[in-house]
Amino acid sequence: MSIRKSIPNSITSLNLVCGTVAVIMAFRGYELWAIYLILAAAVFDFFDGFAARLLKAYSPMGKELDSLADLVSFGLAPAALIYMRYSELVSSTLSGKIPVLLIEAVSLIPIVLAVGSALRLAKFNVDTRQSESFIGVPTPANAILIISFLHYTVFNPHFFPLEYTLWFWPAISIFLSYLLVSNIPMFSLKMKSLAWKENKTRFIFAAGAIVAAAAVAVTGEKWSLWLILLILTYILYNSSVYIAGRHE
Repeated sequence: MSIRKSIPNSITSLNLVCGTVAVIMAFRGYELWAIYLILAAAVFDFFDGFAARLLKAYSPMGKELDSLADLVSFGLAPAALIYMRYSELVSSTLSGKIPVLLIEAVSLIPIVLAVGSALRLAKFNVDTRQSESFIGVPTPANAILIISFLHYTVFNPHFFPLEYTLWFWPAISIFLSYLLVSNIPMFSLKMKSLAWKENKTRFIFAAGAIVAAAAVAVTGEKWSLWLILLILTYILYNSSVYIAGRHE
């Protein structure tokens, strides 16, 4: 394989390295480090596709490697972070109130995010309908939403009463796993041209993202709030279009 064709796979491998170390950091209790590593993995995930298109270095191996890396970085790593956050919360607040076996059992529910991510990635690899758009929430978007919320709540303790419940993280994990494997069409941010007619939704979304970023910066909020608003808007918009289309 030529050096040119190996560049995208090398970038994908950096995605995998970041995701693997993020899992280790999560289980060692370094939550913020794990969050930043998942963000780094998302950056590498963007640039491996960009490099493949720029260098015309697509390959079946690269496609499979990308899915394997994404499973670790955007499936397993976020699930590990939620597991650690949730198990700590329930053990500190519900210990002695409910059976230990039940605490241990519900603490494992976030694992469904890893399973949902695996199904989502496998579906993407064989679904010819997803060449220009997505069906179901993309795994990187799902992971970024999770880590952004985890980051934001670290610096905003008024969310703790919501998190300090038995049901919150299991419910979120199950719901996000459903969105991963759902049949909701999601527009892709990739553009083949700069034509307004073909990219109207993408341009409007980008403009909204810039406005939201400015608002978050002016108010002095954490960057994670911007990402939360961005991903939630993306999911809600696509879900609304899908639901409206089904009722026409």
